[in-house]
Amino acid sequence: MQTLANRRRLIAAGALAPLAALLAHPAARAAGATPGGANLGDAPGAATPAGTGRAADLLAASDAVRNPAGSFSVRTALAEYRAGKLVATSSLAVYARPATDGSGQYRNLVRFVGPARDTGKLMLRNGLDLWFYDPAARTSVRISPQQRLLGQASNGDVMTTRLALDYRIESDAAETVKDAEGAERPTRRLHLVARRDDVPYPVVDYWIDERDARPVMARYFTAENRLLKTAWFRRFQQEAGALRPTETVIIDGLDPGWVTVMQTSEYTPRDIPEDWLQRDYLPRFRGE
Repeated sequence: MQTLANRRRLIAAGALAPLAALLAHPAARAAGATPGGANLGDAPGAATPAGTGRAADLLAASDAVRNPAGSFSVRTALAEYRAGKLVATSSLAVYARPATDGSGQYRNLVRFVGPARDTGKLMLRNGLDLWFYDPAARTSVRISPQQRLLGQASNGDVMTTRLALDYRIESDAAETVKDAEGAERPTRRLHLVARRDDVPYPVVDYWIDERDARPVMARYFTAENRLLKTAWFRRFQQEAGALRPTETVIIDGLDPGWVTVMQTSEYTPRDIPEDWLQRDYLPRFRGE
């Protein structure tokens, strides 16, 4: 199994070049084409009515591929690249526990592990509230899930979420697209619209493999339909009893040379103490 350091070396050596080149192609950018050549506005498959059982079930199944059931912890590493050069990194420990309010969503505590200047900082997501705690100031302040964390990764990107609860399916269609490795995949493209204002992205086009519910790629848009970024999900490995994507490659919507890689590892089912998920406990949190 490759270490995170080895993966970063591969990326720096040009492993992401095909993805960047694909998005940089003038025809693709002008037409809004997917990697498989399908236009976002003219899906090759017949669209089905919004929120049909088939599409909703597929989205819920894809959530289960991304996230283990129950409480768990996971390590997340972020690396930001500009024109192929590594410019910034961050390491996080994420603790997720299903909410007790019946919403079906997760509550999250994110602990900053590195770099050294960020060690000990915390983010807490509890319901609709997202808080940032800096031990140097010993105060917590409300922040937005849309706020940029590193590169193209937002605060909301490192939180455990269920898309089926955050978004409604406006339409869906069958499409064959190429994944991050260039292999053709039979997918369902779901056009998702946020149910609430606190969701990181107002509009998402999300491609899911119809055979196994694995996420293939996503495009994130503003409410005005401006492309923010494109993400590929790859390097599926056994984690917490299932094959899950352990690497997400995120490419800026305007600058294909601006790439952020999010890697996850060490999924561990565990009981997350209720105290950890309370804002007034943040100053006393000492980690593991």
